[in-house]
Amino acid sequence: MTSHPLAAAAAGTWRLGDLTVNRMGFGAMRLTQNGRALSDERTPHDRDRAVAVLRRAVELGVNHMDTAAFYFSPLRSANELINRALGPYPDDLVITTKVGPGRGPSGDWLDWARPEQLRGQVQENLRQLGCDHLDVVNLRMNGNRPVSDLFGALAELREEGLIRHLGLSNVWPEQIAEARAIAPVVCVQNRYGIGERRGDSQEVLHLCGELGIAFVPFYAIAGAGREAGAVAEHEALTDVARAHGASPAQVRLAWTLQQGPHVLAIPGTGNPAHLEDNVAAGALRLTDEEMARLTALGQAAGADVA
Repeated sequence: MTSHPLAAAAAGTWRLGDLTVNRMGFGAMRLTQNGRALSDERTPHDRDRAVAVLRRAVELGVNHMDTAAFYFSPLRSANELINRALGPYPDDLVITTKVGPGRGPSGDWLDWARPEQLRGQVQENLRQLGCDHLDVVNLRMNGNRPVSDLFGALAELREEGLIRHLGLSNVWPEQIAEARAIAPVVCVQNRYGIGERRGDSQEVLHLCGELGIAFVPFYAIAGAGREAGAVAEHEALTDVARAHGASPAQVRLAWTLQQGPHVLAIPGTGNPAHLEDNVAAGALRLTDEEMARLTALGQAAGADVA
């Protein structure tokens, strides 16, 4: 797989509102620490290595980065690392962040933000990233409940110029419709991957395509079990990887990207070698038969590969 081009542009481009991004992006959740992200395994990544990963990502053509103010470990903040590594930011770099969840200084999870608290969360991201406005802010939801009050609060901040575009995370189709009645939605982030799909995932995926909204899967590579190193890859997946001289992780990314031209990938890592492998997956093309085989694998044996 290393013989494929390493340019993030190999996966193609998509537009987030008026912003064009390469479909192969980078997620900052795993950047701050070794072990599982947002867990008690809090050995920090080496700061210089994390900075080098971010700079190398940009060199490889990554111009879409996903982050959040609550992505931090005791000694590292994803937003601070992005600011240090890439500021002043390249003109074509799009930074997407999210609000809704909150964490205290010690990492303890706080109650979900109320509408009046979202301004503070937006301002926290602005301070950490060193920006005057945020390119894209996703409202992260915690259940299938009304979004109008929360999304309406973000729409007001958008009108003030603090936010350029709005998106949603962890949502159902009816929540997308409710939000779009308030303000434009440029992206939806939901759990999606081989064996990592909610019951309505295909509906959300297709709905986003019909509406011209970017669909941005999280856990496209590492679901809860695999991230902990507890689950082996399925033989069918390793067979496809072997046929392409690729890793199973690269095949997972390629499968995800081939779900539609509106699908963006945001794999994250603090390892420079893994970064290059992930970006290279944007050039991998699976056959129709391989796609069907992997899709069937996810439907029939999701518990084995989740």
